[in-house]
Amino acid sequence: MDTSAPKDWTETLPEPARAYLEGRRLDEVECIVSDLPGIARGKAVPASKFARMGYFHLPDSIFFQTITGDWGEAAGDDGFIERDMILKPDMSTATAAPWTGDWTLQVIHDAYDRHDVPVPFSPRNILKRVVKLYEEQGWKPVVAPEMEFYLVARNVDPAKDIQPMMGRSGRPAAARQAYSMTAVDEFGPVIDDIYDFAEAQGFEIDGITQEGGAGQLEINLRHGSPVKLADEVFYFKRLIREAALRHDCFATFMAKPIADEPGSAMHIHHSVLDLETGKNLFSGPQGGETDAFFHFIGGLQAHLPSAIAVLAPYVNSYRRYVKDHAAPINLEWGRDNRTTGIRIPLSGPEARRVENRLAGMDCNPYLGIAASLACGYLGLMEERRPSKQFRGDAYEGEGDIPRVLGQALDIFDQAEALHEVLGPEFARVYSIVKRTEYEEFLQVISPWEREHLLLNV
Repeated sequence: MDTSAPKDWTETLPEPARAYLEGRRLDEVECIVSDLPGIARGKAVPASKFARMGYFHLPDSIFFQTITGDWGEAAGDDGFIERDMILKPDMSTATAAPWTGDWTLQVIHDAYDRHDVPVPFSPRNILKRVVKLYEEQGWKPVVAPEMEFYLVARNVDPAKDIQPMMGRSGRPAAARQAYSMTAVDEFGPVIDDIYDFAEAQGFEIDGITQEGGAGQLEINLRHGSPVKLADEVFYFKRLIREAALRHDCFATFMAKPIADEPGSAMHIHHSVLDLETGKNLFSGPQGGETDAFFHFIGGLQAHLPSAIAVLAPYVNSYRRYVKDHAAPINLEWGRDNRTTGIRIPLSGPEARRVENRLAGMDCNPYLGIAASLACGYLGLMEERRPSKQFRGDAYEGEGDIPRVLGQALDIFDQAEALHEVLGPEFARVYSIVKRTEYEEFLQVISPWEREHLLLNV
């Protein structure tokens, strides 16, 4: 496929982008790529220039940056020379940026080196690599992510606690109002903009609900291609932030922004189809559960501990894994049981799927989905059997996932099987960058330490 933009390239845009520009003059195109944290990096160029260029350059160092803007020493044997990558547009991702002051499109780009080889630590390339491994076995992975996030009051002083936003009533958003339509109405103007922006961008929202936290919402997306859904989550994070800013509040995707409130997850639903027949591999001819179904669960149980460093990428991520706070603490699996880390939702045979409840909303969507699919893939290839189905309250058991980032990285570094699926070069770079970030955190003295240690030890 020729990824360069043809002269009449606006005529070949996806239908929602064409509809957005109908009767209007396109001013600008934002050429973007996801870095390791999931931040959009790139360039904004005039539309006339984009029409003439088939690619642009960025230094590969964007993938060596920590969330604070520092760099990990991950450049390899050649040293930190910041060689240029070639960024090529995937025109199927062209979509509106409806919050801008002029008529602007966003286009996600794929990263290649000078030999036209996909850059192995670019998050979108990693997800494509995992999907290709499925396809080589005659399988088509399907995912459906759920996005949880908080709408909070503007917070411009990091020393101050994060507070819920003010609702339409003039009162702060209330906690413990899960599934309340009245609570959803409190955020009506923000939600209206989220719907309007999503419609302009051509995204289909399956539903918005109030979650258990104060100002916490969940958006469900319809199932589909892993790369396409990761693109949408990548876009949605920006969309939601922009909608919130219009109403003098912040949207945050931190895993645990407010103490004593539930954390925010990115639950990932998985199924696997036969490429030839389109049938769900998890269901047999008579509608029963297949060996592949159990092998996928077994893979999640066996390999998710190694992937936690990707699904929970920050020190804050581990504050979410709290017993009885709507987040799993172990790798049990159960049917329609939200206390287990691996849940089998109610469904008919055609829609049979496996839900991974461990991923935090703070993870990079490309990496989170890739890591989750990688664990299931390993289970399928190894024909791994899961433990016995768990019945009852899984919070009554002991936790069996890492509790801090350093421990998670130690387990990740030893996971050779997972590295082979995600790519050894990605694993090397990711570990270096995250350890650099962890060292940065360890140099910060927290308010808890000052309060309890300053005069008492």
